[in-house]
Amino acid sequence: MADDAAAPDGELSDSAATEEASSATEPESGASETTEVADAEKATDGDDYDEEALDEEAGEAAPAKSRMSHLRLATIVGLALVVVLAGLTGWLGFRTYQSHQADEQRMLFLQVGRQGALNLTTIDWQQADQDVQRILDSATGTFYEEFEKRAQPFVEVVKQAQSKSVGTIAEAGLESESKDGAQVLVAVTVKTSNAGAPEQAPRAWRMRIFVQKVGDEAKVSDVKFVP
Repeated sequence: MADDAAAPDGELSDSAATEEASSATEPESGASETTEVADAEKATDGDDYDEEALDEEAGEAAPAKSRMSHLRLATIVGLALVVVLAGLTGWLGFRTYQSHQADEQRMLFLQVGRQGALNLTTIDWQQADQDVQRILDSATGTFYEEFEKRAQPFVEVVKQAQSKSVGTIAEAGLESESKDGAQVLVAVTVKTSNAGAPEQAPRAWRMRIFVQKVGDEAKVSDVKFVP
């Protein structure tokens, strides 16, 4: 107290100055602590926000990636189905074509066999040369060679007898078939007449006509009578 009283006016004692400095420093320290706490809270809030944002982005990316995977899988499956269907369609088309070709060949063999039987059983003495030539035109192989040798004598006999025969197909069918030929069974009814002779009753013949493919055509290669 004596020191305080002894200090001149306007000056503070050392103890007073120390107290004032202490008082001035304390608020600044409190403010600094408050600022650090606020910054820490902001940093914590920022970390929480970043984690939430990352979680949201990851959540959005996962469905997008899943959708892309599903789309790619669907595309692959679709392409595979297209390829399979195209192959199946081509195979079915080829099989249909083969079946159609086989049916046409069978019809050709059957038609040639029927016509061959008609040519052999339908001969008119007034046009015997044309009728015999028609038989030769539809023949091939051994049958052609043998019939050609007998053709002229046969024509002369028909003309002398003034013979006329007309064949009618009763029934015809394929007996067997191969890649290049077939055997056709033909049941034919033949009506024959000669000049100066009484009318004859129709006769039923059965013939086995051998048909052979020649290029795009088919011709008679042999003929046998079946009892």
